Amino acid sequence: MLDDAKLLNEDYGKKKTTGTKFVVDGQSYAVNLFWQQLQNTEDPLQEVQEAAEGVLEGSDLFCIRPGKAPQFGICVSQEGYKKGDTVAAVTLASALSDKSSFMAVFKVSSGWWYICVRNDIILADGDVLYVNEADAKEQFYSMLNVPDWGMKIAPAEWGIDGVDSGDISYYLNRGAQVKLQKINAIRGPKLVLMIAAAIIIGIWALSSIVDYIFMAIPQEPVVQPVQFKEIEPEAPPPEIKPWEKILNPTEIMEQCYSGAQALVKILPPGWRIEGITCTPASITTSWRREIGRVLWIDKALDMSGITFSSRSVSSDGSQLMASVPMRNVAEINSPPQKNITDLINTINDLFQSLGQTISLGQTSFVSPQKNTYRSVVFNFTSTHDPLTWNDLLMKFPGLEIKTIRYDINTKIWQYEGAIYAL
Repeated sequence: MLDDAKLLNEDYGKKKTTGTKFVVDGQSYAVNLFWQQLQNTEDPLQEVQEAAEGVLEGSDLFCIRPGKAPQFGICVSQEGYKKGDTVAAVTLASALSDKSSFMAVFKVSSGWWYICVRNDIILADGDVLYVNEADAKEQFYSMLNVPDWGMKIAPAEWGIDGVDSGDISYYLNRGAQVKLQKINAIRGPKLVLMIAAAIIIGIWALSSIVDYIFMAIPQEPVVQPVQFKEIEPEAPPPEIKPWEKILNPTEIMEQCYSGAQALVKILPPGWRIEGITCTPASITTSWRREIGRVLWIDKALDMSGITFSSRSVSSDGSQLMASVPMRNVAEINSPPQKNITDLINTINDLFQSLGQTISLGQTSFVSPQKNTYRSVVFNFTSTHDPLTWNDLLMKFPGLEIKTIRYDINTKIWQYEGAIYAL
C-alpha cells in the first residue's frame, strides 16, 4: 500500500518518481500525503490512528483539512516529512475555496506538483510531486476532459488552450497554513493536563447548575400568547445514491480496448507511441520523437480517421499528446450487495483462485445529506485486455472503472477502480 501511495508507481514500463517537499519563497511545503475523508470531526484522532495502523502502515504524522468536506492526510516521517511542515494541498485548497472542483500543475523547485480537488475533496491521487515533467503532463491530460472544472492551471510553456497559468506564490500566500503534527503526540503529561482541565471545567459547570437551580430568584410566571402551528416545509427529495448513476463499466472497457487498438495503428514515421490511458471521459496517449518531424505526425493523425478532442506538442517539439473523447457512456443503477469486509474477502478469494495479485484499499465520503458511502478501491496489472476482464469484474455490483492504462512495450494493462459496499 505504501508503494502505491508514495514513491514509486509501476506505469508504462518505467518507474514514476515522486517527491515529498518543495520550496516556495523560502518556505518548505509537504506534498504526497495520503488523503481520506474525516467522519468524526469532534474526535478525529481515532480515525487518524486507525488509518495509520491499517491503511498506510508506519504513518506517524498527520494534518486536518477543515471545510465543507473535512479530510485528514497522513504520511511517514522516514520519507522526509517533519513535524511542523506546512501542507501545500490544504493551503492551495483554502486559497481556491470558491472553486469546488479544480486541478493544477505547478512547476516548483523540485519538480512538477499536481493537485486535483473534486467536489471539495482532495482526491486520493490528487496530491503528487512528480520529478519528471512527462509524468505530470500525462496525469494532467488524463483528467483534462472530465467536465465541470471550476479552474484548470498548468505551466504556460505547455501551451494548452483554455487553461490558466497561475503563479503558485500568489495562491500559497492567500491560503491557510496547516502544519503536520505527530499522530501520537497527545500522551503522558499533555494527556494528564487535558484530563485535569476537563475535570476543572466539569466542576465549574456543576457549580453553575447548582447556583442556577437553588440560588436563583423566582421569576414571575409569564403567560405565553397562543401560537398557531406553523406549516412544516416539505421534506427534501430522496438523495440519489452514487451507485444509482454509475457510468457503465462495460462501455468504458469496450471503448478503451477499441480506442487503444485504433491508436496503436497510427504509425507516424520517426515517432514512437508511448502509453495509453483511459478514463470515463477520454482516451489519452502520446508519441515521442525519434527522427521524425512535427509535420509528419500531424499528417498521420489527420489521416487516421480518429476525431481528437485535443492535441498538444511540447515546447521542444519532441512529444505530442492527444486525447479522444469517450462516446456517450450510459449511466446505470448498480446497487451493492455486500458489506465492506465480505466484499474484500470475496475479491481476494477470487483473485487468489486465478493466481492474480491485486492491491485493495478502503475509502468513504459523506454526502450533503450526511449519508456515508463506502467503497473498496482496487489496482492490478494483467496481460489480459479489458474485454477479457469485463465479465469477471461485472460480477461485482457497484463497480466503477477509474483508469485503465496500457503499456505498449510490455503489453501489460493496469486497472484501477472502486466497488461500492453496503
